[in-house]
Amino acid sequence: MGREIVGEVSYMAEGMYVSTPVVDTSELEYFQNHRDYREVAIEQVGVSDLQYPITVLDRAQEKQNTIATVNISVGLPHDAKGTHMSRFIEALERHRGELTVRTIPAVLQDLNRRLDAESAHIEVHFPYFLERSAPVNGVPALMDYQCPFTGMVNGDKEDFVLGVKVPVTSLCPCSKTISDYGAHNQRGYLDIQTRSDEIVWIEELIDVAEASASAPVYALLKREDERHLTMQAYDNPVFVEDMVRNVAVRLRDDTRVTWFRVRAENHESIHNHNAFAQVTWTRSVFKGVHGAFR
Repeated sequence: MGREIVGEVSYMAEGMYVSTPVVDTSELEYFQNHRDYREVAIEQVGVSDLQYPITVLDRAQEKQNTIATVNISVGLPHDAKGTHMSRFIEALERHRGELTVRTIPAVLQDLNRRLDAESAHIEVHFPYFLERSAPVNGVPALMDYQCPFTGMVNGDKEDFVLGVKVPVTSLCPCSKTISDYGAHNQRGYLDIQTRSDEIVWIEELIDVAEASASAPVYALLKREDERHLTMQAYDNPVFVEDMVRNVAVRLRDDTRVTWFRVRAENHESIHNHNAFAQVTWTRSVFKGVHGAFR
């Protein structure tokens, strides 16, 4: 028996219009709904590298629009053949313009309902822009900071991790000590990820990173600014070990932060390798008691 024709759609092919019949979709089989007998559950299945406009919270302007790369997935039970890929996009479209720290749990809960899943996961990577003024001249220019956040919903459990990768300048304390003049310095990055009980602004994490290095990095500098930053870095030499410890102490003292991971990496100027250090910390469940570093 043939499928019921409910209409037609036309398209151009080789200079001619071609018509294709549209059938009743209720007659089209969902092959993903078949049972799978291999008894292998899949932790994550979904769509990746999706370019999508999002809105993020901005401390000064309230909101900032940007373009993100999104990976979004659900867990698949051992007996399910597959998931419905189109429904991931449908869930994002339903919350278009609302993809923020406040709405991620709702997006993932909606995805769980649409796909009859128990767990959903999202990874979002985006550039975040701030206007920064040069330290002496004061000339403003936009700086971009690469930011990720991840969200997870599993039953009644929710998780959200906010991160930012901050470029900084570091000057080597050893080089300064042993040299007759000068010291080797380089651009490095402080990659900070946090969990928190309350909102922690991206701007706050940037401030913490820059205060933990030898000097900040700017997009636009004049001669007087370069002179200032060169001397600032020389007066504040730090190893990668110093930078992660500086960040760790500042975040540990922020009672909003419940967990963090900080990684410092220097693109060494006189070595054929990078140098890095990393610290992970979790706050104790008992108030006033510091957690352990790992």
